[in-house]
Amino acid sequence: MRKFPHKIINTIADDVSTIILAGGQGTRLFPLTEKRCKPDVCFGGRYRLIDIPISNSINSGIKQIYVISQYFSSSLNNHIKETFPLDHIQGSSMFFLYPEENNHGMNIYKGTADAIRQNLETFKKCTSEYFLILSGDQLYNMNLYAMIEFAKEKKADLTIAALSVKEKEAKRMGLLKINPSSEILDFYEKPQEAHILESFKLKEDFLSKKGIHSKDEPYYLGSMGIYVFKRETLFSLLENDSREDFGKYIIPKQIKKGNCAAFYYDGYWEDIGTIGSYYEASLALTQNKLGLDFYDESLPIFGNAENLPSARITGTSIQNSILSQGSIIEAKEISHSMLGLRSVVKKGTTIKSSILIGNDYYLPPKTQSDLLPDQFSIGENCLIEKAIIDQHVKIGNNVQLINKNKLQTYDGKGIFIRDGVIVVSSGTCIPDGFVL
Repeated sequence: MRKFPHKIINTIADDVSTIILAGGQGTRLFPLTEKRCKPDVCFGGRYRLIDIPISNSINSGIKQIYVISQYFSSSLNNHIKETFPLDHIQGSSMFFLYPEENNHGMNIYKGTADAIRQNLETFKKCTSEYFLILSGDQLYNMNLYAMIEFAKEKKADLTIAALSVKEKEAKRMGLLKINPSSEILDFYEKPQEAHILESFKLKEDFLSKKGIHSKDEPYYLGSMGIYVFKRETLFSLLENDSREDFGKYIIPKQIKKGNCAAFYYDGYWEDIGTIGSYYEASLALTQNKLGLDFYDESLPIFGNAENLPSARITGTSIQNSILSQGSIIEAKEISHSMLGLRSVVKKGTTIKSSILIGNDYYLPPKTQSDLLPDQFSIGENCLIEKAIIDQHVKIGNNVQLINKNKLQTYDGKGIFIRDGVIVVSSGTCIPDGFVL
C-alpha cells in the first residue's frame, strides 16, 4: 500500500507498483542453487541476480515494490533489506511475500500466476492503477519508465516487453505477432514446429525499421516476461482463471480478449536459466561485449555496500578480468575471469575463463567452524580453467580443475560439471593434488 495514497501524483510511474517473482527454485542452476534460491545467486562479482529488477524499478521511479519469494527466502530477503533501505518518508516501500501456513498446511506457490493470485488480497489494498511484473533472475538495463509511458499511451490492458530473437532463442520463449500499431494479434509459448515458427517470422519492413539486417536468418519477436497490467485486468484474470502459469495460460487468454500491446526493446536481455547461460553472461562482463552494463550511471545497478579495502595484487599477470573488493591475489596469471568479494588466490596459480563467486568472510565464524573449511582460498600452483567456484571453498595446492576428459555432465562430492563447466559447490574442501 502506498504510504501516502492522497499525495499528488507527479510522474507517470507514481501510480505503478512492481511485483517481482522471486520464487524460482532454479533446479537447472544446481549446484549454485543447492543452498540458495535462483534470484539470490551471486553475479558480477558483488551483486545478486535480484539486484537487477529492483535497481531497474528504482531507476524508473517506481516506489512500491513487492517481492514474492518461496525457496530459501530468508537469505534473499535479508540481502534485499540490507541493500535497498528505501526511504519511507518519501513514500517508498518494499514488501516481502511468501507462502503462508493455513489449516490445510503450507500453501506452496504452484506457478507464477498462482504466486500473485495467493497474494491478491494484499495487492487489492495497494492504490496503484498499474502493476509491473518482473522476473527475479533476468539481466537487462532497461528504462521501465518508457514502457509504462507506452502502456498508458496505448491504454492497453496488458503490455508485454519484447525483443527480436533468432530461432534458437525463439524456441525457448513466448513469441508475439503484432500489427503496425504494436497491437498483439497472437501468442505462442515455446514453439518447436517449423510451420508455427514460420507464421511468427518478423517481416523485412519491421526489421529494416529497427536496423536489423536478417539476410538468410529469420527473426522473431520474443516475450521478455516483463508485463504491465492494468489493475482490474490483472485481478479479473486471476480471479476467473485458476491456472498456475502466466506464459502458458494467463497471457494467451488475455491476448485473445484483445487490447494488448508489445513494447519493443532493443537492448541486452538474458534469462539466466542454466549453468551455461550464467557462465557466458558472467564472463561477457570481462570483455566489454554486449552484456549487462554495470558502468551506466544513468541506469545504475545497486549492490550491497561492503566496507572492504581495494583488491591487493602481488606479481600477477592479469588480462580481461574483474577483481572485486577485498581480494588478495598472489597468482601467477588470471585471464578472462571474474573474482568476487574476498577472493584469495595464492602463489603460482593460473586461473583462466573462470568465476570465483567470492566469500562472505575470510575465515569461518566460530559458530560455523564445524561446517566450513578452515579458510577460503585457492592454494599454490593450481590450474583452474572454465570453472565456477562457489562461496566458502578451500582448494589445496597443486590442484587441476581442467575437465581433462571434456565431460558435459559429472557429479562428484562437492564437484560437478554442467554444460561443460566445472562447478565447485559452496563449503567444499578439495585436497592437494586433486585433478579433474
